Amino acid sequence: MADSAPPAHRRAVVIRHVAFEDLGSFAEPLIRHGYGIEYVEAGLDDLDRPDLADSDLLVVLGGPISAVDDRQYPFLADEARLLERRLNADRPTLGICLGAQLMARALGSRVCGAGAKEIGWGRLSLTEAGGASALRHLAPDKTSVLHWHGDTFDLPRGAVLLASTAVCENQAFLWGTRGLALQFHVEVTAGGLERWFIGHTLEIEATPGISVGELRASTARAAPLLERQGQAFFRQWLADLGHGPV
Repeated sequence: MADSAPPAHRRAVVIRHVAFEDLGSFAEPLIRHGYGIEYVEAGLDDLDRPDLADSDLLVVLGGPISAVDDRQYPFLADEARLLERRLNADRPTLGICLGAQLMARALGSRVCGAGAKEIGWGRLSLTEAGGASALRHLAPDKTSVLHWHGDTFDLPRGAVLLASTAVCENQAFLWGTRGLALQFHVEVTAGGLERWFIGHTLEIEATPGISVGELRASTARAAPLLERQGQAFFRQWLADLGHGPV
């Protein structure tokens, strides 16, 4: 892939909270669309760097911490400020799971416990706006997605709700024309999730009704389809931004 990839003329900054939660299946479409990818490590790297706010794309990934726990993780306030600048400028921004919760926080909404953990594979219910967006590739008749969260957020004022589940009403929203928040995971791959099963072992063991064996079996069934549909979604979203393949 590297030999045939086009030269990068766009820059994607990706904020990562734990090493095993990465871009997954999204990396290849980004490269094909002419992006160079720079990972920035939350808690280690400087999130106040001016060039982060000016990147062509910002992606904020998931992680096993609360989006409002500034006391233990003070860098979260830096992430929220960065997201506020990006969203106010309507610059292309994607938040996944914790990243979506941080987007909601940056827009002034409450982030809180969902009352129950939502871990495992399930189908989305798309709103009319969601069905008209790139999320149509993730419609319930096309694929399941991976849920892995215990927190949720109030829909920011002015945001457009795109997707829900029975457990969590606010699963995805659009802010402006270029800000997209996804509470669920679309980027995961079957191979990559083996690292999650190790990294999240304590949470898995502490959550009733799930196990590594069950998650591995459901991943084997669902992940190949999600990888195909997830890449279709991501390519469509990039195209909708005006960032077509090169």
